[in-house]
Amino acid sequence: MAWSTSQLAELAGTTLKTVRHYHKTGLLDEPERAANGYKQYGVKHLVRLLRIRRLVDLGLPLSDIPSVEAADERGEQILRALDAELAASIERQQRVRRELAAILDNRASIDLPTGFKTLVDDLPKAQRSLLLAYSSILTPSAMSAIQEQLSAPRSDVAAQFEALPADAPEDVRRQLGQRLAPEVRKQQKDHPFLRDLQASSRRGGAITQSVVVQALAEFYNEAQLDVLRRVHALLSEDDAAGA
Repeated sequence: MAWSTSQLAELAGTTLKTVRHYHKTGLLDEPERAANGYKQYGVKHLVRLLRIRRLVDLGLPLSDIPSVEAADERGEQILRALDAELAASIERQQRVRRELAAILDNRASIDLPTGFKTLVDDLPKAQRSLLLAYSSILTPSAMSAIQEQLSAPRSDVAAQFEALPADAPEDVRRQLGQRLAPEVRKQQKDHPFLRDLQASSRRGGAITQSVVVQALAEFYNEAQLDVLRRVHALLSEDDAAGA
């Protein structure tokens, strides 16, 4: 018993349009026609169509099917390349699932770069936003160093800086700057890249500076920025005296 095109498509779990397309590309030979002009397909056409569908379902482009079927060196290269592509895709999907799990576990983790999940509950929102901005410019090694630095218990002076109100009086700013300077100096000693973020950037100097400046201005209030300026001035004076 011979089958019509629609019957063949149904048996192979595909569509009439797909069968006709395979005829057009030369992947599937057209069968003989009956006296009434209708195509008559047999089991060899079904087997051929199922084979094509299997390769297509594996992700193989139609143009590569003849090479793979020839079982030559090029065919093996095509299959190995496809396997490598699928492995990379699986790895990416697994990474995405890990990130989704972190977000589901704590929605606040969306405010941090990937891998900073454990710091979510310990960092103020402004600092989380700052880190997210920095992730667009700093190298992975620099971001890892920042993560290591932030994993240490936060000092009292750091907590006071984060909680500093915008209308803090001048004497409070001055004292906080004097107390914060030695801590920043120690951080720079432990992590030298903090002295020059541009040297640890994946971007050009101008774009790196613009991200840092705009992020600080956006996520810290005027009193905090004033304290940072004082800290910078103190450290510069120490460097000049040492030189």
